[in-house]
This record gives sequence, structure tokens and C-alpha cells, in this order.
Amino acid sequence: MEMHLGERARGSQTHSSALEPFAVAPCSVKGLMSRVYPRVFGSTSGFTLIEIMVVIIILGILVGLIVPRFMEKPEKARRVKAQLQIESISAALKEYKLDTGDYPTTEQGLQALVEKPTIGKIPKKYPEKGYLPKIPKDPWENEYIYISPGEHGDFDLISYGADGEEGGEEKNADVQSWEIE
Repeated sequence: MEMHLGERARGSQTHSSALEPFAVAPCSVKGLMSRVYPRVFGSTSGFTLIEIMVVIIILGILVGLIVPRFMEKPEKARRVKAQLQIESISAALKEYKLDTGDYPTTEQGLQALVEKPTIGKIPKKYPEKGYLPKIPKDPWENEYIYISPGEHGDFDLISYGADGEEGGEEKNADVQSWEIE
């Protein structure tokens, strides 16, 4: 024998008539939801074309504003990383000069910071572990260009950017030791 809550509330002799307005009428979940959310649960018509177009336009605007900002971040991070690496290598070169009296020549290259040079002027006072554990590649996986004596100072240290070629603009622009502040 099945009794709905509403029948039990109305059929009970122990309840006063004051409780009758609160009696629950028999209903299904879908019926209740269709009264609370008639657009979602009570209608089978779906969304109108205008509503769908408005949502697509809003999403398009958001994508147009947000995606370009995220696309610029990795390239900016690479340029900052190249600048930091150039500063680190420059500090090691200056320490090399303090110990040996000169910067490594272009011929000796940056490898002189990792192991004692065997060509050119060989330093007498060279640390056992060198000045750097290894010479890093730039963020675009290219070798740094080292020139000593440089055109812009005692040495020039350059990363040619994303294209790996001298010159360029934006992501292909060179990162140069004399331009780092």
C-alpha cells in the first residue's frame, strides 16, 4: 500500500488543521524541477539561435583578448632567460679576467670558462673546477656568440634569438651583452 506524503499529512487524525497548508502534494522530481526551472526542465524547445549567437560572440571576444597575452609570455620568458644567462656568463668572464689578467680570446671561446685553455695565452692560475660547470645554450638551443676583444666593450656576448641568425625583430631579435641594463 503506497501512500504519498500529502495523503499521510491529510489523512492523519493527530495533525491539526493548521498543518494542512504545509502538506506536500504528490509530485515527481522532474515535475518539481520544471516548476522551479521551467526553461531548463519544463521546456523541450532548447536555446534560441539568438542565445547561441550571443554566447559564441562572448567566447570569441574572450579568446581574442586572452589568447594573445598567453602567446607572448613564452617568448618574453625566453628573452629574459637569455639576458640572465648572458649576465651569468659575463660574471664568469670577469672572474676569469681577475684571476688571469685577460679575458679568453675569441679563439679560446667560452669553453675557457669550463676547462683550462690549451691554445693561445694559457693562464697560470686556473681553478680546478673552472668558472662554470658548462656553457649553456641560449633558450632557442643555439650557441652564444663570444667575441674578444669586442666592438662594444672588452667582450661581446650575443644570442641571435629564435631564428639563430644575426639581426631580426621581435622574437628573432638579438640579445646582446652591451644592451642589457
